[in-house]
Amino acid sequence: MIKSLELMFRIRRMESLCDQSYKLKKIRGFCHLYIGQEAIPAGMENILTTKDPIVTGYRDHGWYICRGGTCEEVFAEMFGKQGGSSKGKGGSMHMYSTEHGFYGGNGIVGAQIPIGCGLAWKFAMENRDAPKNVSVAFFGDGAANQGQVYEALNIAALQRIPTIFCVENNQFGMGTSKKRASAQPEFYRRGDYVPGIKVDGMDVLAVQEGTRWAKNWCLSGKGPVWLEFDSYRYMGHSMSDPDSQYRTKGDIQAVKNERDSVRKMREFMAAEGIMTEEEMTKLEKKVKKEVDQDLQKAQKHKNTSLNELYTDIYVGEQYEHRSPQGRVYVKPPVAA
Repeated sequence: MIKSLELMFRIRRMESLCDQSYKLKKIRGFCHLYIGQEAIPAGMENILTTKDPIVTGYRDHGWYICRGGTCEEVFAEMFGKQGGSSKGKGGSMHMYSTEHGFYGGNGIVGAQIPIGCGLAWKFAMENRDAPKNVSVAFFGDGAANQGQVYEALNIAALQRIPTIFCVENNQFGMGTSKKRASAQPEFYRRGDYVPGIKVDGMDVLAVQEGTRWAKNWCLSGKGPVWLEFDSYRYMGHSMSDPDSQYRTKGDIQAVKNERDSVRKMREFMAAEGIMTEEEMTKLEKKVKKEVDQDLQKAQKHKNTSLNELYTDIYVGEQYEHRSPQGRVYVKPPVAA
């Protein structure tokens, strides 16, 4: 439980600094923040291991941290630095670490869902009746209306692929309420031939136990399962979203007052005698200091070289690149 609280503290502080850095124009391009939804990765990681591969969409910073990455790597990636999770080439939407079983960070809405299914096909082929691991494919309520969701569900059910199809229902697909976009807004009921459950995505313990049930279902050889987390994002869809046309500040504050995952976790831990309020405040300050230091360290990383643009693209070829300034960069052949 202490680990879960610390992870939520870390994600929230990191995302708050991303918000500040974007407004200071230190981060460019797309940036989708996870504030409000921290309980989902914090609870799931109590059950999953790094041998259970996961893949998500573009709201991926928090998951990169929970999978074992560092805030320094997240900041460096968004600053376009060599020390970033993808060497500064991916940016906010493309955090990646196969070492920790994290397959992104994907920028195309819904495209990660078939990938998540494919990641678990290996486990089904090795032992369909008792697979050793599961994969988790995350997507939002907006992506839940994509056709490829149901293509992946179909093949997963046919082949009994141990994939948890995870809907992070934060109530809005960009600025469109799920009630305006979805004929069936109870997403966990959509599976038809794939069972589903709905869990409070702002309660760490509920997330943990829902994940435990879903993982056990998949490991028993029954195939995929649909897991819906009822959650809420406090920020706009992205940093370009003024967040003022489709909900009010009062709407957001009401959720914070009634359901905030960090506050609920603190209240639970104090009531159960796990930590005192003073101990939790001390932990929060410690995490804040560490994340702030990670931001400072990330800013000191070297900018990603132009030569890095061509790595992981061409193999065994020499190429030249001419910049607008007329300079030529030549990279020697890469060993195949």
